[in-house]
Amino acid sequence: MDLGKSLRRRRAGSKNGGKGAGKNSRSSARSRSSGWPLGRILLVAFVTLLVGTTTGYLYATQVSFPGEEDSVAALLEVPDLRGGSEAEASDALRARNLEVGRVDSIRHPTISEGQVVGQTPFPGQFVVQGGRVEITVSLGPERRPIPDVTRLRVDRAVTVLRTTGFEVAVDSIDHDDPAGRVVATEPEVGTHATLPSDVRLLVSLGPPMVELPDLVGRQVDEAREALEELGLTVGEVETRFQFGFRRGEVLATTPAAGELIPRGGEVNLEVGTRGVFQDDGEDE
Repeated sequence: MDLGKSLRRRRAGSKNGGKGAGKNSRSSARSRSSGWPLGRILLVAFVTLLVGTTTGYLYATQVSFPGEEDSVAALLEVPDLRGGSEAEASDALRARNLEVGRVDSIRHPTISEGQVVGQTPFPGQFVVQGGRVEITVSLGPERRPIPDVTRLRVDRAVTVLRTTGFEVAVDSIDHDDPAGRVVATEPEVGTHATLPSDVRLLVSLGPPMVELPDLVGRQVDEAREALEELGLTVGEVETRFQFGFRRGEVLATTPAAGELIPRGGEVNLEVGTRGVFQDDGEDE
């Protein structure tokens, strides 16, 4: 056996084997540097597409275009809040997961102060859950003092009261004030009354008429008492000498007996005297 040839063959084989191994190493390095395998890339792409599609569907159906059943479930019917207080309205809305929005107030001629007179949205309409309902609360009827219209003529008094906001009724009564003058009001002047409420005017018909009795032949003091009982007064007293008449007797009256005169009117008396007749009409 030739030992030299054997050694030469082994050396040659080692050189050839080293070259082959180097080629395989370089091929593996190129495979690793080229990225993930194709199967893994396709899997990642599929998962990404699936997540994106699912997210888009959920956003579209739940946010942008919610389903009909979900929309109906999210709408709440607005209760009727009118007639209750502001606190009662707040409790009623809170019980339905709604809230009180802006609160306005107005004067109302018939609804008491503090009661709800209006709302927006109206009762029976629908709002989203957690929505706000605006309410309007009554301040009650406006109140004003009754102006002093006594001693005014009735037409002027009516104008003043209506301008102030009151309704007017007129009654006539017998009174010593001149006819057509306001004597009093009901309620009394200065009373605070709600608007629009009625004010009753009491208007004078003037003094009542009194029939003058026959006073002729009575003593002056007796005639004076009779007139005062009728609400009349003695006016001028003129004396006239008459034969046969006693001192102090009434000879005549002006107006004459039987005539009608207003209560409070004056009656002039002509009284007889005794004594010596004088040209100047005076007694001795």
